[in-house]
Amino acid sequence: MSFLATYKSEGFTPDGLIAQNAQLLLSEPATLLAGQNLKRGALLGRITASGKFVLSLAAAGDGSQVPVAVLVDDTDASAGDKPTLIHTRGDFIAQALTLGAGHTTASVKAGLEDRGIFLINAQGGA
Repeated sequence: MSFLATYKSEGFTPDGLIAQNAQLLLSEPATLLAGQNLKRGALLGRITASGKFVLSLAAAGDGSQVPVAVLVDDTDASAGDKPTLIHTRGDFIAQALTLGAGHTTASVKAGLEDRGIFLINAQGGA
């Protein structure tokens, strides 16, 4: 009887969200509020009263207007609150993020840096 080792390789295509220093990423579990279907890279804010996360909108008045995290994976919370993972620290390609209404890279950059989230331009600049 002989056993032959086999090797299978699947392609990996980076999506361009993580800029560099992947070892510095910090992720944690979170709850995405019902009624949202967000893609990886969405810039999230936390609702103060519930602690749940939503796409950060500049005009919100519930605490979520302050971006605090980046969504790790596509998450569909259309039918109800959904557990997910968020990045709370790391270097990200600015152009790969999904920003909510009223936010621009320039308007959120300094606040995110204070939290350890750094936005890097795709061309390599900061």
